[in-house]
Amino acid sequence: MSGKAEYNEPDLLLRLREGDTLAFEALYNQYKIRLTANLLRILKSPELVEDVLQDVFLGIWENRHHIDPERSIKPYLFQSVANKAKNIFRKAATEQKFRDYLLPHWKEDYNPIEQLLTEQNDQQLLHTLLNKLSPQQCTVYTLCKVDGRSYKEIAKLLGISETTVNTHIRNSNQILRALVRKDSGLLWIAIATAIFGT
Repeated sequence: MSGKAEYNEPDLLLRLREGDTLAFEALYNQYKIRLTANLLRILKSPELVEDVLQDVFLGIWENRHHIDPERSIKPYLFQSVANKAKNIFRKAATEQKFRDYLLPHWKEDYNPIEQLLTEQNDQQLLHTLLNKLSPQQCTVYTLCKVDGRSYKEIAKLLGISETTVNTHIRNSNQILRALVRKDSGLLWIAIATAIFGT
């Protein structure tokens, strides 16, 4: 089962459903590289990646009798690993041991708030964060980071200079970064939301 031409997923899934361990191993080998790459990008930890993959494939083996050989297992695999990774970040928001384990793997300059605001994944979290800014900062930051307007457009719309717009953006970034660093639970919720959405 080493070459693409030899890979026949419906056949493998049928054999897996019947308890064929070689088919299970072939399926694992077919997807492990792509799944590992995706998980490493998200979790930054080889140990956590290995745990997630083991959990997902153990679940497949234990529930093999429910497999439909006519349906590709790829969407299920990628959704399953994403859900488990999301759960890890959600746990980090409430459990200190998960925060302590994850934090060394993340660069200090990683800013999930920027991605979160740009993608607008969680309106409630966005509202909570933006409420920490002054009314003018909130308006400028929303126009720029959420609505995607240029400094020039914002300056004209609000009757202020582009320099003032830049100052509001810079100060807002400092406030938001300080906020999530102070509240580590909020940091991990923001990371999870920025990566996975709601």
